[in-house]
Amino acid sequence: METWSIVWEARDTFVAGFTTTIALFLLSAAAASLLGCFLVHGLEGPANPARRLLVAFINGMRMLPFLIFAYLLYYGLPTFGLRLTAWQAGLVGLSVYHGAYIAEILRGARLVLPPGPLEAAIAHGYRRGPAFLRIVLPQLVMRSRGVLGNQFIMCLKDTSFLSIITVAELTAAANAVQSRYFIPVEAFVVAIALYWAIGLAIEAAVRAARRPGIQRGIEHD
Repeated sequence: METWSIVWEARDTFVAGFTTTIALFLLSAAAASLLGCFLVHGLEGPANPARRLLVAFINGMRMLPFLIFAYLLYYGLPTFGLRLTAWQAGLVGLSVYHGAYIAEILRGARLVLPPGPLEAAIAHGYRRGPAFLRIVLPQLVMRSRGVLGNQFIMCLKDTSFLSIITVAELTAAANAVQSRYFIPVEAFVVAIALYWAIGLAIEAAVRAARRPGIQRGIEHD
């Protein structure tokens, strides 16, 4: 019981790490979603050099371990005169890395989407870009909500890697407490419980977002 009282005394450290993790997750998930939508829009139309570059970028991100990508941003960019703080490098890394995955998820949904709605919109005078954004993209998101929820949970878990580049997030907070008081089990049990709580909140939000589609028969539970 004494060790758990130490954890309680160190609650400010956990709260600070938890807050940083939440902020990183929310900002990077939003930015990754926007980037994923932009990338999948760029994949529309006939093959051309720009589209090939986007495909190469998406595949490259998917094949690259996130930790190495974070290292490159934080330790590699200063070589080229661009220095990011650990927080900035972490946010950019999470956003770009998971944006590529979200683009691939939406691209998969695009492959099975009938071309009729887009063709009908173009026939009625819409330009292809606005028609995609207003008609196709919402359908892609609706069809992919479950998979996107899993990707957001992966994004949350990847925030833990940022402790390696000195971001004071939840894993770093747990490590600081266990190093200071030599209570590794209790410190990391608290971190696991907090990660789990955030993950459950993400699952609940995705489940709520999917409920209308399930009720209409568009999705299956």
